[in-house]
Amino acid sequence: MTADDGTIYISGRHVTTEKQALEALRENERQFRSLVLGVVDYAFIMLDPDGTVTSWNPGAERIKGYSADEIIGRHFSQFYTEADRASGLPARSLAIAAETGKFETEAWRLRKDGTQFFANVVIDPIRNEKGELIGFAKITRDITERRDAQAALQRAQAQLAQSQKMEALGQLTGGVAHDFNNLLMIVSGQAQSLLRRLNDEKLRRSLDAIMTAATRGETLTRQLLTFSRRQPLNPRTVKPDQIIAGFGDMLASSVRGNIDLQVNIPPDVWPIAIDVSEFELAMVNLVVNSRDAMPNGGSITVSAANTVLRGAETLEGLAGDFVAFTVTDTGSGIPKEILNKVFDPFFTTKSPGKGTGLGLSQVYGFVRQSGGAITAESQLGQGTQMIVYLPRSHEPVVATAKSEVTAHSSGDGETILVVEDNPDVKSITVSLLEQLNYRPHAVDSVNAALEVLEAGTHIDLVFTDVMLPGDLDGVALARIVRERYPHIPVLLTTGYAKAISGRQDLPILRKPYQISALGEAIRNHLSRARQRQAARG
Repeated sequence: MTADDGTIYISGRHVTTEKQALEALRENERQFRSLVLGVVDYAFIMLDPDGTVTSWNPGAERIKGYSADEIIGRHFSQFYTEADRASGLPARSLAIAAETGKFETEAWRLRKDGTQFFANVVIDPIRNEKGELIGFAKITRDITERRDAQAALQRAQAQLAQSQKMEALGQLTGGVAHDFNNLLMIVSGQAQSLLRRLNDEKLRRSLDAIMTAATRGETLTRQLLTFSRRQPLNPRTVKPDQIIAGFGDMLASSVRGNIDLQVNIPPDVWPIAIDVSEFELAMVNLVVNSRDAMPNGGSITVSAANTVLRGAETLEGLAGDFVAFTVTDTGSGIPKEILNKVFDPFFTTKSPGKGTGLGLSQVYGFVRQSGGAITAESQLGQGTQMIVYLPRSHEPVVATAKSEVTAHSSGDGETILVVEDNPDVKSITVSLLEQLNYRPHAVDSVNAALEVLEAGTHIDLVFTDVMLPGDLDGVALARIVRERYPHIPVLLTTGYAKAISGRQDLPILRKPYQISALGEAIRNHLSRARQRQAARG
């Protein structure tokens, strides 16, 4: 039937309207195909009910590496890892999508070249008008960069938390150890003073026991102060091979007969600026820690190499020229969950009485205070590797110092101005100086010391604590004396390194000190002062 306007009607249906609807459907399909073909950040894949690929867009080619001709007609399971295929994950994914209406996950997938990428995957079932399953629509997005960024953020947060924890522990332990040092100074000083006056053998043995306990306490506080980076350091530029060769016997005596110790420090390793005694203690602590992890024997290797850090090798993000000292053992290893705790003070996996938990803390503090870093890697049953990074020094190498003189160095009646605000420490310092044949003149503040000097009192040497009350401390006093009275040497004493940070030109005697160290330090400073005066004529 034909109407006046030309429209044809067949069985009551409007042919023109149906043609328009069909054309609109085709246009929508063209637009959809253009959209899919234009997307390169997402892989749009059509699958038949069995999982065979029937459609492949440019995004899929870019992400997975296959062209449409290479992949259409093949099963989508080849995008899964071998382990996922073995566990039946591809078929299970389709089954879940068909049953629940959607399957979504984030997991590792394979590219054509065999490399892996981290993917966000969504699979939707496709059904016809009757509700019958005719295939699946699968969308995949490469989120490897996002995952890596999240992992980097989590690592940064963990590093910040670890750094804040170590800093808080350092402040606590440093404060406690500094105060404890003054107490030990009194105990050991009084014991030393009495030992020189008593002849009774029984009493001398008692005092020896007190001295032994005090010495042990000094070691513990030294380790605590090193961990908290408040231990005074006296760095000098040295060659690592010469330093380690100098105390190789000490390292060897630190291990048992069933442990093979290998030391390999090449002569071309760069010089480093370190406090030699603290470095030696750190290396011994690392070797002893490895030894204790091998009760049935094994091997320990100590080595060193030049390395250039790029910032990613350490938690501190260090970059530049460093010397890497590596201590590797074949011991029992450290569980992953406690590996980041091994540098905490008093943390130990050893049985009671077998360790204080301060050995690795001393290493950590010394290395950080020296401008370096330490890393630990370990696997249970396969041993542990500790790497100490210390910065390269471009300063002239200083000759290796001779062993410390242990004999008392007595004076010739010189006058020593003692500046100490703790009355008990001041008292024992005066007593020790008198035993060394010096004449002490003691005051408790910088202002009092300056009054003595300004009054014209003859002073041969100023011996001052760093931490003093008032606006001026011992460092300020040393500067003033150097400027106004250049002929008078100044010797500082402290157990608190933070107060003298960045002032390495000032001589320091660590608290608590033995009478022999006190005598030797004063004698050396007086001798150098006389040499300078003689040179000036």
